[in-house]
Amino acid sequence: MHSALPPRSTEKIKTQWLVLGLGVVLMLIKFGAYLLTNSNAILSDALESIVNILAGAFGLFSLYLSAKPRDIDHPYGHGKIEFISATAEGIMIALAGIGIIYKSIYNLIHPTELEQLGLGLLLVAISGVLNFGMGKYAQLVGKRGRSLALEASGAHLISDAYSTVGIVVGLGIVLWTKIFWLDSIIAIGMGLFIMISGYRILKKSVAGIMDEADFKLNKKVIHHIQQHRQADWIDVHNFRVIKYGEIIHIDCHMTLPWYYDIRESHGTMLQLENCINEALDNPVETFIHIDPCEPISCEVCSVQNCLHRQKPQQKTILWSLENVVKNRKHSIEIAKK
Repeated sequence: MHSALPPRSTEKIKTQWLVLGLGVVLMLIKFGAYLLTNSNAILSDALESIVNILAGAFGLFSLYLSAKPRDIDHPYGHGKIEFISATAEGIMIALAGIGIIYKSIYNLIHPTELEQLGLGLLLVAISGVLNFGMGKYAQLVGKRGRSLALEASGAHLISDAYSTVGIVVGLGIVLWTKIFWLDSIIAIGMGLFIMISGYRILKKSVAGIMDEADFKLNKKVIHHIQQHRQADWIDVHNFRVIKYGEIIHIDCHMTLPWYYDIRESHGTMLQLENCINEALDNPVETFIHIDPCEPISCEVCSVQNCLHRQKPQQKTILWSLENVVKNRKHSIEIAKK
């Protein structure tokens, strides 16, 4: 029997269910508005709703899978599926944009008559407000749980809401001026906006799959350990962060006095682990490799009354993103470079 899901995972899955359910309701509203008006701009909104549903279903599956505990086949867990889900959503959004542009250009050449724009605008406006509210909530839960899949769903809903605003304003102008070919021009603009939104989601998800460095996250953790560093933490280097869903894996090398026994080294390593955990809200797994200090370390070492010191301390090197990520022990020579 599977154990209960963590509370944070349960919240994310419930939120994604809401996203999926709302997507179905809004799709029906928008297609109803299209059938009433025959508007390409409204059709573009309705077609994007289909993408919302498909992406929402994939996102829901990815959240269930990423919440599963690690196993023999997946020793780092299943969190990477969220990046794949977001990639699929970005591709589908971009394809929807292309389809909208194609249909709009076709109707510029072969125009159709618009009907009941007032009622159609009201229905679309209601759907836009609901989309925006759900998108903001999904992003809030996604950021809190560091779920790229849920953040992508939220971003998609918000971009959909913004495109709806453009559609409402544009069709309001069409209704006022009676220049009906503007409908297709508005739809082309919305198609381009949707394509850009899909590209942004795709770029972020591919960066996650490729383990692209998150400099903002790295700086946050490095700043925290710099603020709370102990004298015998001679240096930290080869610092790397990898994200698997909400779980953050941190690898680094830590230089300690060479004369520490195993118990002392392990206790000091646990101090650094606890410090890293304090800096982040997410579950953190650390792999810390212990290095012994060398004569070059003396010039940057803050350990007082060291019986084995060969040189006096000349400088305390402040840890930063630039020097902690390098795979070299800190020394005066390196600090000058």
